[in-house]
Amino acid sequence: MNILIKNGYVIDPKSNLEGYYDILIKDGMIWKVSKNLATENVHYITANRVIDASGKYVMPGFIDLHVHLREPGYEYKEDILSGSRAAAAGGFTTICAMPNTNPPMDCEEIIKAVIDKAKDAFVNVLPVGAITLGQEGKEISDIPALVKAGAIAISEDGKSVMNSDLYAVALKQAARLGIPVFAHCEDKALSKDGVINEGDKAKKLGLPGISNSVEDIIVARDIILAKETGAKLHLCHCSTEGSTYMLKIAKELGINVTGETCPHYFTLSDSDIPGDDSNYKMNPPLRSRKDVEAIKNALKNDILDIIATDHAPHSEEEKSRPMKNAPFGIVGLETAFSVTWTELVTTGIISCRQLVEKMSVNPAKILGIEKGCIGEGLTADVVIVDPETEYVIDKNKFLSKGKNTPFHGKKVKGRVLYTIVSGYIKYELN
Repeated sequence: MNILIKNGYVIDPKSNLEGYYDILIKDGMIWKVSKNLATENVHYITANRVIDASGKYVMPGFIDLHVHLREPGYEYKEDILSGSRAAAAGGFTTICAMPNTNPPMDCEEIIKAVIDKAKDAFVNVLPVGAITLGQEGKEISDIPALVKAGAIAISEDGKSVMNSDLYAVALKQAARLGIPVFAHCEDKALSKDGVINEGDKAKKLGLPGISNSVEDIIVARDIILAKETGAKLHLCHCSTEGSTYMLKIAKELGINVTGETCPHYFTLSDSDIPGDDSNYKMNPPLRSRKDVEAIKNALKNDILDIIATDHAPHSEEEKSRPMKNAPFGIVGLETAFSVTWTELVTTGIISCRQLVEKMSVNPAKILGIEKGCIGEGLTADVVIVDPETEYVIDKNKFLSKGKNTPFHGKKVKGRVLYTIVSGYIKYELN
């Protein structure tokens, strides 16, 4: 399929391209990028589809390092097909599937099964292998076999490997294999049965709290171990002021560590929780306003490298329970761009270029994949957005099976219009 995108404002930090360009996509690849293709004797290329992107932004497809597709085992919450469809609707062209499935992605057979199922997905799906067998924290998985089968990284997401000696061995193996380690930082002994952030709101609602130290202690440990082992450490869903401070110091010391946060952590605080509403329950929890400002500053100053979603769908029945009994997690694939554009770009906290870096360029770099760029000769993974469109988020219109979001009814600006994956239009706003 040949697609001609005309008159769009292209933002491509990796190739240092910004301005009005035409893009010709041929046979799944970026064939030509030019100021005006009509004058460059390419008329012999017949486009099956012409997209007039006047007034629109054209960017490399977004890449999400942190997605829970729930398959195998929890397909009633989400599956690879439905999750990838939601990803395409959100402008994502590549997503990383986290390993806390049932059974966990702790062996090559499951990794291969996910990859095989993902052949029919709407976007590129890259599986992340579990660090320990059964994610029980007792015995390391066969990490080389996971990587050979196609795992792009390893993680114990949903929990931390609390045995530091065991974890250090895994980090050393990851370093030798050249893959990143995605770290969920949670001291389980401290978090106990916590539900929301430890603070005034927890007291008001009579709910057990989760302190900042639950995250900060493991962030510190993991950074120290990364320094000693030489592993490429990526800190997932950073939510505290302390984690951003330690990440800054680690980078200044030359430690190979990066960090991500999610839209809910720079948009909402625990004071925004309206009551015992499980759509506001996630792990780590929504923190204080001081933490929210620290997260924003870390994004502005490029201390935090990535904006991910931690897309965690659950059934309506599960999320209708009281907070004490409901599972952690919210969906995010279909709201991430609009919330980020509204909260960070239109307010001047980060530039549009930084958004592309944090949602496309930097994730590709961490994964070591040739994406995150609209360069000639590269695979055509492209998103076209309208920066001016305003709309109200409606969970009932989500393509994900999960409707669990705190952003239902929120008015946002900026909308995904087209998502192109390997040269094919996988999403188009009707």
